[in-house]
Amino acid sequence: MRFRLAVVSLLALFGAGEFDLRGNETAAAGQKKVYVLPIRDDIMPPIVYLVRRGVKEAMEAKAGLLVLDMETNGGRVDTTREIIGILNQFKGDTATYVNKDAFSAGAFISVATKRIYMAPESVIGAAAPVILSPGGDGIQAVPDTYEKKMTSAVKAMVRTSAEKNGYNIAVVEAMIDKTKGLILTNVMNGVTNAVVIAKEGEILTLTNTEAERPYGDPPRPLLSSGTVASIDQVLEKLGYTGAARVDIKPTGVERLAMWINMISPLLLIIGIAGIYIEFKTPGFGLPGIIGIVAFALYFFGGYIAGLSGLEWIAVFLLGLALVALELFVFPGTVALGLGGAVLMLVALVMAMVDVYPGMPAIPSFERLELPLRDLFIAFAGGAGAVFVLSRWLPKTSIYGKLVSQTASGVSTVADLEQKQQLRIGQTGVAVSPLRPGGKAQFGEQILDVISQGEMIDKGRRVKIIGHSGTEAVVEAVN
Repeated sequence: MRFRLAVVSLLALFGAGEFDLRGNETAAAGQKKVYVLPIRDDIMPPIVYLVRRGVKEAMEAKAGLLVLDMETNGGRVDTTREIIGILNQFKGDTATYVNKDAFSAGAFISVATKRIYMAPESVIGAAAPVILSPGGDGIQAVPDTYEKKMTSAVKAMVRTSAEKNGYNIAVVEAMIDKTKGLILTNVMNGVTNAVVIAKEGEILTLTNTEAERPYGDPPRPLLSSGTVASIDQVLEKLGYTGAARVDIKPTGVERLAMWINMISPLLLIIGIAGIYIEFKTPGFGLPGIIGIVAFALYFFGGYIAGLSGLEWIAVFLLGLALVALELFVFPGTVALGLGGAVLMLVALVMAMVDVYPGMPAIPSFERLELPLRDLFIAFAGGAGAVFVLSRWLPKTSIYGKLVSQTASGVSTVADLEQKQQLRIGQTGVAVSPLRPGGKAQFGEQILDVISQGEMIDKGRRVKIIGHSGTEAVVEAVN
């Protein structure tokens, strides 16, 4: 019982602590809101957590404009794809301020916003996909066929964003594919001329002045909506002068969130194994603490990753409380334990589901697929760990060290085994229904007992025939 109370208390204590990761919102009622999201590093997995947090905060605040403050040399294509998907969840106006470089993946992400503005002497482009050599200190040569395949996939991804946001697809593709080249028309004094923007064999990279130069008939900017000296000028051009501005700040926990979420199945395995060992040893000790910490880290990872709020910790605790009621207060009711187990499973899954404001309460299978896979891996691994531990752990000296002093005075495994051996053959009375677990009284002592599967009514006489962990195994007697 003390173990279950400790679980509830520690997880509740963890859930009570809110980490303030939000920007300060000071908008008056009816005032326009702008969120500024910095992307000022290589496009690597930790950036995803920052972008997700910023987009969700902007959506919850009903911001009208989201501005990306861009300065990057590029990064991973898979991370870029994920960031673009997150940005697409924001239904308000979007813009990128290139200050001062948006190379490679930075250019892809910029095109995912509705407008691009550039700082003086800034650059955008050079977006051909490459593969870094092991160690990341150079570019690895790839076969021509694979390069074409990779380039085609990236072009398709960026072309979707360009079409959606009204950019010239030929310009974007020339930044990716060196075989394309780029020739546009320019009308001057009523005469139409062909202008070579990029020759075949060259990857297109544009300065701020080149990117805003108009081409075509009617003329339109090549890529950029203009050169501005600051984000404040971007806001002015978009009609957000005087709007409440919230700057999302990197907190340093983004990298921690990445690592925690990478090992989330392992955390669940450790949690399951720790709780199992705690059930199998008297008292409350190190295995229980490890199990609690593992589950707490799992939920904490989902929270700081921006995937879920603390509400799923509350759901998990509610499920845990129902299971505890089933085991110790209303044994044999089944419904409490089953309902609690379902709530705990739902909480474990939903803590890792990426849900945005305005989405349906029940996520699509696409969003549930990854958390369900991780949960399956965790339960398979946990079952394997439990099987191994049940066979191996009791035979080791470590087992004795894991057992803490109990209220009954049993301080070692040897003492416990001796006491259990003396109990075999004792008869007593079931003081609760055994379904199949419950409690029975032997003399003046009340013990946790379990039958061999049969249901035994309260008041029936029972006899101890063995032990399973710390529980006495009993059978009904006349």
